[in-house]
Amino acid sequence: MKWKILLTDGLAPIKDPDLLASVELIDKKGISAEDLWDVIPEMDAVIVRGRTKITEDVLAKAENLKVVGRMGVGVDNIDLKAAEAHGVAVVNTPVSTTISVAELTLGLMLSLIRGIPKADAGLKDGQWLKKELVGTELYQKTLGVIGFGNIGGAVEARALAFGMEVIAYDPIRPADQIQAAGATPVSFEELLERSDIITMHIPHIPSTHYLINAAAIERMKDGVLIICAARGGVIEESALLAGLESGKVAGAALDVFEKEPPAGDDPLPMHPKVVGTPHIGAQTKEAQLRAGYDILEEVVAALDGKPLRWKIV
Repeated sequence: MKWKILLTDGLAPIKDPDLLASVELIDKKGISAEDLWDVIPEMDAVIVRGRTKITEDVLAKAENLKVVGRMGVGVDNIDLKAAEAHGVAVVNTPVSTTISVAELTLGLMLSLIRGIPKADAGLKDGQWLKKELVGTELYQKTLGVIGFGNIGGAVEARALAFGMEVIAYDPIRPADQIQAAGATPVSFEELLERSDIITMHIPHIPSTHYLINAAAIERMKDGVLIICAARGGVIEESALLAGLESGKVAGAALDVFEKEPPAGDDPLPMHPKVVGTPHIGAQTKEAQLRAGYDILEEVVAALDGKPLRWKIV
């Protein structure tokens, strides 16, 4: 008898026969919330991305469910308390997308500071905007990293290669670990005040909701640049929009938004000082392949009662 594993949002092709030997992968990519209710009772495990919500109601119907696997880092679409109450393990893949998100963060930073999207759009429109597009260098700028986990640390390593000074705020990571990586640990307030560019690499949880708000922006340098490839909701978008309009914030590069996709009349992604991408941080072939292998290995280990690397609950 094989373990039944439901795939609600797809999975990169897995070709390891040993890994597949004990499982039956049931691919229901794009399954609706209503249809999920119908199939979940017979499943031993479910693997999701950010689209699928694993709620208390879903878990209550999942009579045989033993583990939920989340491809990627964030688990905000899974009711962790309900999972724990129902005896369902939750695992994720916190390192599989690290490089891809870190590289996109640097790409967003360069796009913003050098006006690359405007230059490209102008050229395609027959405009030669050379005189208008006077950017600045990343070299010797102070980068403030909020959240010094896997991704924050990877961004820091790449920023150091650009000759940036990196300061970091993380309420959990020990200061000596931040220092050992080559960054300077600082308080949240000091980071806001010193940074030329701020990049965020934190989950969206109650303690980080609207961490960047009007008061935080007011403490920042005039002309600060803000980068976010973490989660929507860690920035209060109305406050960011006000900062862009006033000139306090010189520009923002966002891969995530409070509502995804944003409404068509949302002024923030359409703002001329904003570089936006549609939550593509983990969208590389390499990251998706790593995430697929990592999550399936972890889910199978949970089903077989083996030690886990990345258990959330």
